[in-house]
Amino acid sequence: MSIASDGDVRIQGVSLRSLPKISLHDHLDGAVRPDTVFELAKDIGLELPAESGRKLGDWFGAQADSGSLVKYLKSFDLTVGVMQSAEGLTRVAREFVEDLAEDGVIYGEVRWAPEQHLAGGLSLDDAVDAVQQGIEEGEDAADRDGRSIRVGQILSAMRQNDRALEIAELALDHRDDGVVGFDIAGPEDGYPASDHREAFELLAANFMPVTVHAGEAAGLASIRSALLDGRALRLGHGVRLVSDLEVMGRDGEEVQVKFGDLARWVRDREIPLELSPSSNLHTGAIEAWGTELADHPFDLLYQLGFAVTVNVDNRTMSGTSLTRELALLVDAFGYDLDDLETFQFNAAAASFLPVEEREELVEMIADGFQGT
Repeated sequence: MSIASDGDVRIQGVSLRSLPKISLHDHLDGAVRPDTVFELAKDIGLELPAESGRKLGDWFGAQADSGSLVKYLKSFDLTVGVMQSAEGLTRVAREFVEDLAEDGVIYGEVRWAPEQHLAGGLSLDDAVDAVQQGIEEGEDAADRDGRSIRVGQILSAMRQNDRALEIAELALDHRDDGVVGFDIAGPEDGYPASDHREAFELLAANFMPVTVHAGEAAGLASIRSALLDGRALRLGHGVRLVSDLEVMGRDGEEVQVKFGDLARWVRDREIPLELSPSSNLHTGAIEAWGTELADHPFDLLYQLGFAVTVNVDNRTMSGTSLTRELALLVDAFGYDLDDLETFQFNAAAASFLPVEEREELVEMIADGFQGT
């Protein structure tokens, strides 16, 4: 692996940024450009802890690298604070798409919680419409630059609140206007999916795809609730599923593992894991296994046949991109282009799109990697 003069990473002589990629777990309020936060905050009189966009970016990084999900989430006060108007939401969404396209992403799903963006007087519908306008502007801008990208919205309900049914209804109302799925986010520990069973039943009755944050800040019970109560088709992070695996021994590079029932179900049903290596490290999600990226159980899950996908979670807070996350995994585990292609195939298959469109993504990925 080598770093090019423009900062791009190359593996086997190929630019990682140029390869077609899929982003499934990417928070809108976690991907605001620091310069944009700085500008919008000045316009509305929001106090900042830094004197420039660059220094603000450094501040986000320091706040995020705390080893605590609770502290990690506090840095969102600033980004959410500048996203309380239609103009702010549209700008942030447009730049979100532009940044994805610049990173080689051909399909993305952006998750965000509309209930957190009403302080400026917007209705829930207004907020969703503003984000959709920004997404479409970003897609058009990418097309003009010769990049093809499509982005769908995943509406998140905050699991510590009681508005999940309302947000589920909102998602259904906008399913023909850019919304592709539903999620619950926020503090995981103590707020299981079962708290919002009515919302999940409504979504299931109307065949709306669901992903649930689980196995990040809480353990196996949270994952179980996501699957049984939330009827999740994907697990947001899910990294603590490794607790249901027992390493029995090693024979050279081969590891003998005993599966618990939950882990076997997730593996055998090919339920996708939305793993986010840097974020999982920053929030302490992998602290039971170590403090370095090489300690992340990503490789164990991959080698055991789980449907692993690579994601950024929060680009601003973790100072990352999908290209960077892939490069970090290459450095930690020695992956080659075939491995990276597999991760993109997994993500394409897991996307909340009709099967015909997922097959198109698979073809685009195969063409892009074969062209290397």
